[in-house]
Amino acid sequence: MGVFDTILRPLEYVVAWIMVQFHALLTLLGMNPSGGLTWILSIVGLVLVMRVLLIPLFVKQIHATRGMQALSPELQVIQKKYKGKSDPASREAMSRETMELYRKHGTNPFASCLPILAQAPIFFALFRVLNNGIRTGTGMGALTTDLALQAKQATFFSAPLSGTFLTSSLTSVKIVTALLIVAMSVTTFTTQKQLTQKNMPASALQGSMAQNQKIMLYAMPLMFAFSGVNFPIGVLVYWTTTNLWSMGQQFYTIRRMPTAGSAAEKAMQERKARKGLQDGAAAASGPAPAEPPKPTGQRVQPKRKDRAKGKPASADSPPGPETSAGNDGTPGSDASAGADPA
Repeated sequence: MGVFDTILRPLEYVVAWIMVQFHALLTLLGMNPSGGLTWILSIVGLVLVMRVLLIPLFVKQIHATRGMQALSPELQVIQKKYKGKSDPASREAMSRETMELYRKHGTNPFASCLPILAQAPIFFALFRVLNNGIRTGTGMGALTTDLALQAKQATFFSAPLSGTFLTSSLTSVKIVTALLIVAMSVTTFTTQKQLTQKNMPASALQGSMAQNQKIMLYAMPLMFAFSGVNFPIGVLVYWTTTNLWSMGQQFYTIRRMPTAGSAAEKAMQERKARKGLQDGAAAASGPAPAEPPKPTGQRVQPKRKDRAKGKPASADSPPGPETSAGNDGTPGSDASAGADPA
């Protein structure tokens, strides 16, 4: 047993065990244990478990990517400083200053590849489970011989899960693998473009690093397209599913927490501005004025102020023009005031 086998063997048993558990659960829910869809969903379940376990690495990848974006202007300064200098001393100094810059920002270009690197052993372990455990019918770990033979006979659109484009003569295998290779390549391209273009500031879209990322953007889908003809259908399903997970995870993260200065941040600010205008218009219109309450019951009559009898008028309340107070305090007529009675 070689070093590669020694490293992958424990992962092969883990992958086989997870698939068997999901297969048992789906069978318990009433699905056909020998059906290809049951085994396909078992592989999808494997993807879900692996991607949940890789969430901390995904968060670290986001921080590393943003750290690389933050140091991009300083990195361009170093590159311009040593541009055209190919002597060993200049190259060593450039490498030393670049590594110092990475330490200063607490990041490095390899940290952004952590989720892909971490998935590579799982990818190869699944390949070996399908190729050595299911295709041969011998089983592996929790994947007993009976389950392996059951999975070997299961088909996905009339194509066995362990079939590959190059090794199978079945037309159904070639059609299914070709469609899955296209889906895997398209989702890989979309995922990389979403991360390196939409969530990058304008300063990070220039320079040698941006050119390398652009090359990888187109090189990785082509690499998967050419190598996919050697992958079993089950592996192609795994990789396409994990790409779809990455697309959804990145879409949520970029939409909610975009990189400063990126197109995604501009789109978020526009959304907030539109929402603020809508909220402002709603606040300006205000609630509809309430109608005055309608009177109920008997109308209240105004009360007449009674004249004060026997009391002199106060200074601030002079007597009315119609009557005046007599000498004896009794009201009298203006015409007869001071006149003798007839």
